[in-house]
Amino acid sequence: MRKKYIVELTSEERNGLGAVINADRMAVHKRKHAQMLLKADQGSQGPRWSDIKIADAFDCHRTTVENLRKRFVEHGLDRAMAHGNRGSYRIKRFDGVAEAHLIATACSSAPEGRNRWTVRLLADEMVSLGIVDSCGKSTVHNTLKKMNLSLT
Repeated sequence: MRKKYIVELTSEERNGLGAVINADRMAVHKRKHAQMLLKADQGSQGPRWSDIKIADAFDCHRTTVENLRKRFVEHGLDRAMAHGNRGSYRIKRFDGVAEAHLIATACSSAPEGRNRWTVRLLADEMVSLGIVDSCGKSTVHNTLKKMNLSLT
């Protein structure tokens, strides 16, 4: 299989990775990523190891090596040395205005035929008022919890 992301390290990058490997105190994942990048180097001074050989040597999966090479090529050395999983960043459903509407609605009287607001009712109300396009009960719950509001 032909590699899509080719790692070609400069001498400065190679020296920096060597410093990471030889540092007294260094995070294990950074040291491992540095070693993997040095083995994946396709430059003139690199060993040009295959992904499978690197994965076997460092006891990881082939896709881990592929993802590391991809991060290095697309985002640079600093991002490649960070953890691979940076978490899933989601856009917040509620901005400040939507939170204010939610709090005002939660503090208002309950709808007809109800004793109190529930998180599902509040979520449906936020959508019906057109404040947000869609909203789940957990979003409402987390927002109310953040504001130290209780529906009971």
